[in-house]
Amino acid sequence: MIYARETWIRFVVFLLALTGGALNSMAQETRLEPVTEVEGITEYRLDNGLRILLFPDPSKPTVTVNMTVFVGSRHEGYGEAGMAHLLEHMLFKGTTINPEIPKSLQDRGAQFNGTTWVDRTNYYETLPSSEDNLKFAIGLEADRLVNSLIRGEDLASEMTVVRNEFENRENSPFGVLIQRMQAVAYEWHNYGKVTIGNQSDIERVPITNLRDFYRKHYQPDNAMLIVAGQFDTEQALGLIVEKFGSIPRPERQLDRTYTEEPAQDGERQVVLRRVGDVCLIGAAYHIPASSHPDFAALRVLNNILTTEPTGRLHNALVKQGKAAAQFGTAFAYHDPGLCLFAAMVPGEEALPDAQAALLEVVEGFSASPVTEDELERAKEEILAARELEAADSQSLAISLSDWAAQGDWRLFFVYRDQLEAVTAEDVERVAAHYLRRNNRTLGLFVPTEKAERVAIPTAPRIETLVDGYTGRERVAEGEAFDPAPLAIEERVIRRELDPGIQLALLPKRTRGEMVQVQVSVRYGNESSLGPYVVAGEMLPDVMARGTEQLDYASLQQALTRNRAELSASGQRGLLVYSLQVPRAKLGETFELLRQIIREPRFDREEFDIYKTQVVAGFESRISDPQSIAGRTFTRTMAPMPADDIRYVPTLEEQLQRYREVTLEQIVELYRTQVDGQHIEVAIVGDFDPESIDAIVAPLAADWSGPVAYDRIPEQADESIEGGETIIRTPDKANAVLVSGFNLALRDTDDDYLPLYVATYVFGGGSFASRLGERVRQTEGLSYGIFASLSAHPIDPRGRLSISAITNPMNKDRLIEVVREELVNWVEQGITQEELDRAKQGILQASQLGRTDDRSLTGDLARQLFVGRSFEEVARQEQ
Repeated sequence: MIYARETWIRFVVFLLALTGGALNSMAQETRLEPVTEVEGITEYRLDNGLRILLFPDPSKPTVTVNMTVFVGSRHEGYGEAGMAHLLEHMLFKGTTINPEIPKSLQDRGAQFNGTTWVDRTNYYETLPSSEDNLKFAIGLEADRLVNSLIRGEDLASEMTVVRNEFENRENSPFGVLIQRMQAVAYEWHNYGKVTIGNQSDIERVPITNLRDFYRKHYQPDNAMLIVAGQFDTEQALGLIVEKFGSIPRPERQLDRTYTEEPAQDGERQVVLRRVGDVCLIGAAYHIPASSHPDFAALRVLNNILTTEPTGRLHNALVKQGKAAAQFGTAFAYHDPGLCLFAAMVPGEEALPDAQAALLEVVEGFSASPVTEDELERAKEEILAARELEAADSQSLAISLSDWAAQGDWRLFFVYRDQLEAVTAEDVERVAAHYLRRNNRTLGLFVPTEKAERVAIPTAPRIETLVDGYTGRERVAEGEAFDPAPLAIEERVIRRELDPGIQLALLPKRTRGEMVQVQVSVRYGNESSLGPYVVAGEMLPDVMARGTEQLDYASLQQALTRNRAELSASGQRGLLVYSLQVPRAKLGETFELLRQIIREPRFDREEFDIYKTQVVAGFESRISDPQSIAGRTFTRTMAPMPADDIRYVPTLEEQLQRYREVTLEQIVELYRTQVDGQHIEVAIVGDFDPESIDAIVAPLAADWSGPVAYDRIPEQADESIEGGETIIRTPDKANAVLVSGFNLALRDTDDDYLPLYVATYVFGGGSFASRLGERVRQTEGLSYGIFASLSAHPIDPRGRLSISAITNPMNKDRLIEVVREELVNWVEQGITQEELDRAKQGILQASQLGRTDDRSLTGDLARQLFVGRSFEEVARQEQ
């Protein structure tokens, strides 16, 4: 049975399950002493951990025995959804001593049941008050706590019962809507899963798994026994010691749940379309656990909004004809729960008005101050219901078990005191804090004439798919390739094609006969490119969105037909296109690339789409700590006047530049400055070197322009003083550290390699570096921390950088630890062991990089640009 305390939601409650059992055991020798007592209810403890509550009530000749096991859907793991509820059913199937529990209870005229909820499962029976009935009931609960048989044949038969309960629940539009809303409201916490469980888990759970779950959770240290009604206290304690006392405390340590649902950062919505007759709308808001002081005020708030006939929602929805009924509750959970408001709407056409009215009343609550009449009426209604509950020993026993599962049974009384103390200010405060759009999950049930579910078929038996399968013709295999720099250099073919193409070729047999191509087109100079910085950044991608012969869609289709992958990139004065294509399609695909470079379409509609994407993508980075820290650091390390082409704009300035750039600027840049005088082409893979000239030469044929190309020099400003900049980024859970200093360094200088190795030891890309070992492994301050050294191949511009991410609370400690390690690194140097390991790691990583053809193609293209070969790589590695 899925149990809910609120009267209005009882139609979501489903199965009546049945109970019974007894355990022959040796009595505990020690006399029980009270642990605590509140208003006539006394708690005791057994040595094995069992908690006991006794509530004598001589006013009624009945006795209720309630056993609560602190396991509910909150405690279920992967594949266990519904297991707590399924066990509730199985515990009525009998033990060796009590083989027919329902019959035994029925024979004694008992009212009995079992219920499962998110935080607990309980079993209770109310019988005529007598010593024999008390002994029977206590013995039954002790017996089935640890001796239930949990048989496979019982599981098979009970499965249909549980499935029927599941199916019956699926017939309730409101019940299913609540479940869907909970699933959307909770991303991580198990409160998002319905207690009855997942149908496939219910149907497929192995009996061994169910037994393991039972033995793990059904133990005295995870249970509470409540005896309420007309009974003798000493007699009850003696029976409890006799029946429960000899059950040993389990050796296992029970895992406690610790998942915490993160704060919701935007409204969520779920729409349920099923066969039905009425429309439903619900709004749920995350609220604290029932043990939090705000919970009492939220219950009062919910009552003020939903009570009939004076509630604000009743007046706004029902009386105005926008809804047939409305209702709500605040779920009392061990962990943060939900405050729910819902309405039944006459028809789909009325949903928008009803939704708007409901949200206006709920989220606009603070606009209308709570009246004294509303406050007192709500408190009186809640307290009156509680008093009725407390007056009935059976109801009180169940309620105490609920509060115990939520943290402690005494919360039953603490909550009453908190309710009495709630003020109008408290209600208005919790309304303003919790009933907000970003904390809302909206649910809609829209009836349809027929089901619209998309059934996902069960996966086939794998063996039927693979038995005897032989596949097709083998993919062409690549050759054994030696990645040593000099071995590669022996195979490289370099030549120059008129008028301005430098060519580097590395033919080799590859798997699938694949070929990698990189084309770099250099253009413009420092003075000519000044007005076109942003246009130059966007130019490569805009050119790739269609040619004079092919629009964007046709171009993509042609590339796909050729099994080719094309990517574009670049920066001021540089276009870079990378291509991967099978050998048989190299010529045809390179012609498509030629069209992109020589005959770009510059379609306005495609440009507008691309520009919108660029702006939207950059807008998403404006508040990103990584982007903010990186951009601020770069600007600090390279301070230039705003009119310099090397100026680094702020993120806001960059965004504005993207917004202002026009297609006309991009076209003008291309027409006036891009030409074929400085092109580097690198090709690696399975191709015929003799055929390449004819394929590549048309790229630059008859293509010259009025603006001469001249490389823009870079420099390192070593005069920048050290300092610290803290940038606050509200509502961001991560902090980013970026630090470093400039160096007048080329990658061919004598100091470069020693400093590169030392930096690798200090913070190279592994947990084994000094920073990784100290900051991540030992201190646990950062998921990722790295130090790196960069140096230009031509200009004396280098930089040593340190970057890390951390929790904002750990910022100061992170900086302190990094500084300590930096000082130790500089003052003490590195050990011989660190040196040997670093050299080995760097060399192996370099060799690994050269086994990738795409990486090799990039290496060859860079070598063409700086005038080097793999002989320089061999020299550096040596």
